[in-house]
Amino acid sequence: MSNAFALAIGVGTKNSKGEWLEVFYSKPLLNPADSLIEAAKSALGYEGGNQAIEADGGDLSAFADALAELDATQSGLARACIESEQPVVITVLATDVQSSSTPEVYLKLHLLSHRLVKPHGVNLAGMFGLLPNVAWTNQGAIDLAELPAAQLDARLNGTLLSVNSVDKFPRMTDYVVPAGVRIADTSRVRLGAYVGEGTTIMHEGFVNFNAGTEGVSMVEGRISAGVVVGNGSDLGGGCSTMGTLSGGGNIIISVGENCLLGANAGIGIPLGDRCTVEAGLYVTAGTKILVLDDQKNVVETVKGRDLAGKSDLLFRRDSISGAVQCVTNKSAIQLNEELHAHN
Repeated sequence: MSNAFALAIGVGTKNSKGEWLEVFYSKPLLNPADSLIEAAKSALGYEGGNQAIEADGGDLSAFADALAELDATQSGLARACIESEQPVVITVLATDVQSSSTPEVYLKLHLLSHRLVKPHGVNLAGMFGLLPNVAWTNQGAIDLAELPAAQLDARLNGTLLSVNSVDKFPRMTDYVVPAGVRIADTSRVRLGAYVGEGTTIMHEGFVNFNAGTEGVSMVEGRISAGVVVGNGSDLGGGCSTMGTLSGGGNIIISVGENCLLGANAGIGIPLGDRCTVEAGLYVTAGTKILVLDDQKNVVETVKGRDLAGKSDLLFRRDSISGAVQCVTNKSAIQLNEELHAHN
């Protein structure tokens, strides 16, 4: 097994102060061969640890030569970057510790969107302080302080500088387009999203960084940061999943396999497999829920957190009383045993 966590050759953008705004890695490697790390040491002066090494034409030529017999793809990429007018960086992550530079953060976001690691599979602590707020335009990333001058320059040259968004995160598809997906509105999927093969994200669907789908899913709702949706599960129009950014709890929200969140529904608890939340119902950890057995008899009243991660549940609201109910296919005895098992 490799002694390094990740390696990638990137082309990026800096502002006039020489500060990194963003980095594009076309072919990042997870657990690169030790021989590639040795090549980085001999050709680039890599000294170990986590480093973002800026490289000029000579460095890249030497690195390409060192890689020639080891990895033809990476060698070709290094050679293609020799004539780049944009700054080039070779980022080596010896270990998956907290990032210390913008190129390191961008590499980790690429690893997620390239499906090389799954959500929660990489250390993203401290990332916000290393991601500058950027104007994402039709001419690339521009530092916000430099945007007015760039807009004026474009007008003077008879062109239009279109600002698509102002954010720390770019849209994923400007960096990675995973195989086997459909994305109706690419602005609604951030770099760092993990979009499983077979997923369709419709116009109102949204996928944040460090979140996504594991397989075939129809997404017409919001997948917030940190939320993972299992294979075969669908998110109806306007539905919502509570993310992990706000704090206040230690439960990671997830959706199991073959689940359905109805239109405008929402969850603040993780769902097991084969669960349904009816349209318009938002289930949080503190929601009081009447639990019904397979004969539709009320067995117990619990809070949403007591049902976290349990499978084969239908969450609904009684149309007369307004009470939130959870219907299962289990007998009262089975249900009691499951509710009171400390799992």
